[in-house]
Amino acid sequence: MTDRYRLLLVDDDVQLLLSLGDRLRRDGYDVTTARSGAEAIERLDASWPDLVVLDLLMPRMSGHEVAARIKKRADIPIVVLSEITAPEAKVDVLTRFAEDYLTKPFHYPELVARIYRVLQRLDERIPSQELVLGPDLTLVLRRREAVVGGQTVALSPTETRFMATLAANLGRAVSTEQLLSRVWGGADGADPAYVWVTVRRLRRKIEQDPDEPRHLLTERGSGYRLAGAS
Repeated sequence: MTDRYRLLLVDDDVQLLLSLGDRLRRDGYDVTTARSGAEAIERLDASWPDLVVLDLLMPRMSGHEVAARIKKRADIPIVVLSEITAPEAKVDVLTRFAEDYLTKPFHYPELVARIYRVLQRLDERIPSQELVLGPDLTLVLRRREAVVGGQTVALSPTETRFMATLAANLGRAVSTEQLLSRVWGGADGADPAYVWVTVRRLRRKIEQDPDEPRHLLTERGSGYRLAGAS
């Protein structure tokens, strides 16, 4: 599997998508493009990107709506690329869902620098080494993977951040409140249901028997903890 960062570019300007996509690919990124909000959601569901570069002014489904739908699926970082220059609008977008904001027309090296900065900041939270939890489970979080019974299973960005938080506290319970803060930190309306839904999905992926988990354990009254095979 490639270690290249995966970017999703969303803009209704086809020429910009072509030129920007080509330049980013030459700089080593794995780039997918979408010309509308609906197409962006389709691309998102097909393959999780590491970061989304998003225009705000698009017909039918605005960039704001696209961002809201993205954040409901996972806390994928968003860099806005927009013609809107009003300071109030920038503050609103950065407060609600974006990690960074750049106005059009833009300077390509500055965009790349901002993308790289956001990705590096997020990467600092993800351990680079494999974590072996037993003969049946190895986590390779930098690649967003788990090896379960010899089979590679893909993890979403949110699942990766969730497991990284538990891995940093291996053997100790992490409360629901801590998980919400560290995994969904900037997402609007995050609630405890996000945690148990993610736990349920992860158990289906990494446990031999999701109903009798051996690694992703519930500590009643305390939260959740990650454990090696007993």
